[in-house]
Order: sequence, then structure tokens, then C-alpha cells
Amino acid sequence: MIRRVDAPAAERLNALAALHAAAFAPERGWSAEEIADLAATGALIAEDADRGFALISLAADEAELLTIAVAEEARGAGIGAALLNAAEGVAAKNGATRIFLEVAADNAAALALYRKSGFEEIGRRPAYYSRPEGRIDALMLAKAL
Repeated sequence: MIRRVDAPAAERLNALAALHAAAFAPERGWSAEEIADLAATGALIAEDADRGFALISLAADEAELLTIAVAEEARGAGIGAALLNAAEGVAAKNGATRIFLEVAADNAAALALYRKSGFEEIGRRPAYYSRPEGRIDALMLAKAL
């Protein structure tokens, strides 16, 4: 079940940080402090127990999906789509008319999810993400809500 969390408790932040680190390994995941700092600025978290979470930021009539992380053992079960849908719903309820995100050009699973949800590419940041084998572009995507 997806639920919205406005300010997660300290012990929950550690669990979210561990989930993020595992989801983005071997890259560096976000720390509990980084997630707490984002939540303190008004970013909203939608989560599904220990299986995944999404973090969005709202500004005026725009939202940004800052991250979405799904535990490896829960991938392929529709949790990412449910979290994305919940994030979009929270954004729309808070007045956002568009949602934006950035994704690594080599993240095929995320790109499939976002395109299936109706996101379209609006730009590219060349060599934005670092990989052991070199740098990869970030794709900038957007969707009307």
C-alpha cells in the first residue's frame, strides 16, 4: 500500500537511505541526512513499506520527481509504477500541472516506466552521470498532469 509521508522519523530515514543505496548501487545512494534535508524543504515522500519510495519536490505549478527507488527483490511487481502514480497524484493535488525528472540514458527499466506513464524527452544533459566506464547523458523528461 502506498502512503504519503511528510516528515519521516529518524529510524525511517535510515531505512530509506539503505533502500536508496541498494537501488542505485554501485553509485552512491542518498544518505539519511540528505533525504531529511529534502523532506525539510517541503519535498514529499510516497512509500510502499520497505519495497520502495518516491520523493518529489513542488514549486508553484511544477513538480520534480527527485528520485524513485525500488528494492531489487520487489522489482517487476508494479511498485515503481504505483509509486510514480502516487507521486503524480500528490503533485496534482498540490497544484502542479507538470512534472519533470532526470534519468540516466542507460537506465532502460526507468525509461520504460517513464515512457509508459506518458513522459516525453524535453532535453539532455551531456555526460551528466559518472559511471566506472565513463560518463553518461541525463535525459530530461516531462509530463502534463
